[in-house]
Amino acid sequence: MNTVDVVFLMAKPVLKNLGLEIWDIVFEKEGANWFLRIYLDKNGSPVTIDDCEMVSNYVSKRLDKEDPIKHSYFLEVSSPGLGRKLRKKEHFLKMLGEQISLKLYSPLGGKKQFFGILRDFKNGNIKLETQDEMLSIPLSACSHVKLDDDLDLV
Repeated sequence: MNTVDVVFLMAKPVLKNLGLEIWDIVFEKEGANWFLRIYLDKNGSPVTIDDCEMVSNYVSKRLDKEDPIKHSYFLEVSSPGLGRKLRKKEHFLKMLGEQISLKLYSPLGGKKQFFGILRDFKNGNIKLETQDEMLSIPLSACSHVKLDDDLDLV
């Protein structure tokens, strides 16, 4: 089992009791340091600093006790925030009908960036309704996909 799976299994019980869910867990190296990032979501209300602190304390104690990660790392717990990344099937299904943006590795019709409404996600394909057309784009062709929920801030 990889680090992300171990942490998910550790955190899941306490999250359910707090009315929280894991949006994503990322374990990645940046420069010389490793970061374990847990992104929380809460249905119906925003994730609070208190939520993040409770989860951080719980997970930190469990990680210290069980010691599944053999090298040093920094633990960060937060909400996915505005412009949250969509990486998993569950993310796409939860955000159907929402405005998203995506960037492709290679151009499609001369463009690498698209904006539109997420209409469906099936078999690894994103169905995106743009102003001009309906597109079906494989997730594997995307360098990143994110929720475009900060448009009203501009």
